[in-house]
Amino acid sequence: MLEILVTRAKNGDVEAFAQLFTQFEVELYKMAYVYVGNEEDALDVVQEVAYKSYKYIQSLQNATYIKTWLMRITINCATDVLKKRELILPYEEDFEESDEPHAELSDKWALEDVMTKLTKEEKDVILLKFYHDYTLQQTATILQLKLGTTKTILYRALKKLRQALEQEVQE
Repeated sequence: MLEILVTRAKNGDVEAFAQLFTQFEVELYKMAYVYVGNEEDALDVVQEVAYKSYKYIQSLQNATYIKTWLMRITINCATDVLKKRELILPYEEDFEESDEPHAELSDKWALEDVMTKLTKEEKDVILLKFYHDYTLQQTATILQLKLGTTKTILYRALKKLRQALEQEVQE
């Protein structure tokens, strides 16, 4: 069924593309939200992914990799949003009101602070592996990396996270 929808979408069938995109929309939103940190920007990212994926559906080589292809576009679009945000507000932080208890907020901020110590590449691997439960091979495919490189990045990121969390605990 997936391959049929991809073929129809490649032939210009808007309805087929809509059905195809809808299957992955929630996962794409979750990934975008993890990157950009707020609902409005995450929705903008998903909208941009819909546009770009529709525009460039012809470049998809194999229908079985549609989800991987869409995730890659999502990561790129989310990264673009973050770059624009840094250009506009380099020193301001956005704090939204929340119903969470204060203890949980400090833990959440501590984790966010720790994640900022990772490179983009390291964040990508950590999020795909632990947030989206992809295997290392799937993560490598999505990020267009070799499996060995992906493992190295993962272990380096985990080491950084462990060290940063230990520092947080000591302070």
